[in-house]
Amino acid sequence: MNLISSISNVFYDASVMTWDVFLTLANLVRFSRPIGKVTPEGHPGYGGYWPEYLPPREGDSRCSCPALNAMANHGILSRSGRGIKFTELNRQIRTTYNFGPSFCSFVPHYAARILKKSYSNDTFDLEELDLHNGIEHDASLTRLDTGLSPSQSVGHLPFIEELLSFANGKDAEGRHLLTIKDMSKISGKRRAEARATNKDFSLSLFHKIFGSANSSTLLTIFGGRVDDIRILLLEERLPQGWESRVRKPYGLTMLTFNWTVLPVELGIRESDWASDAK
Repeated sequence: MNLISSISNVFYDASVMTWDVFLTLANLVRFSRPIGKVTPEGHPGYGGYWPEYLPPREGDSRCSCPALNAMANHGILSRSGRGIKFTELNRQIRTTYNFGPSFCSFVPHYAARILKKSYSNDTFDLEELDLHNGIEHDASLTRLDTGLSPSQSVGHLPFIEELLSFANGKDAEGRHLLTIKDMSKISGKRRAEARATNKDFSLSLFHKIFGSANSSTLLTIFGGRVDDIRILLLEERLPQGWESRVRKPYGLTMLTFNWTVLPVELGIRESDWASDAK
């Protein structure tokens, strides 16, 4: 059974990557969605009107991903954060954040694989996504390491404020923006600090890339806009009037996403912060 499952996973991964390339090419020849209509009509958030925000109650499940927590806080996913279908996560990430359908298929499939569950038939609680070094990893920009804080459901305020303070960009209207260089810089600092303060620190190449992908979501889907990112990270809420800054008709594909992820990762200089972190 394990062999069959492994072969199936290889074929799935190859097919979704091929699909992603075609979606990327299709985005080049199709018109972008109009501003104000990025979220599809009939779905939560259409026209910038998001469902009521309610913070989690005692017993609710949340995870280390502010974007998923925000979806639960708005009732786009189960408000309790429990009993979520992997197939539902696929659909809701697509319509909420305008990630490409290939990305939205791959991520829940990968999560199900890590959790040893069936993508088609099983459900999960958000906190299950914090399986250490499965999906969750050390040197997060918004959370203490698991070795220092086993619960990853709540952000660490000093980290979030420091992240926002690293914004050195500005848009045409003078609004503060986080840039690729900013994300590389703060990531290097966090990695050096985590390595110095967490005796169980670990960060594989895969999780380095995964961490840079998380950072790049703020640069792409949220356009680096500090005002919006502040609300997302501190309140885990989507601002009224907000919509994904990615307007491509087939969303943000993995191939296109990597044009941001790789420069962020390649720009990280952990050694620049090593002496200060000791």
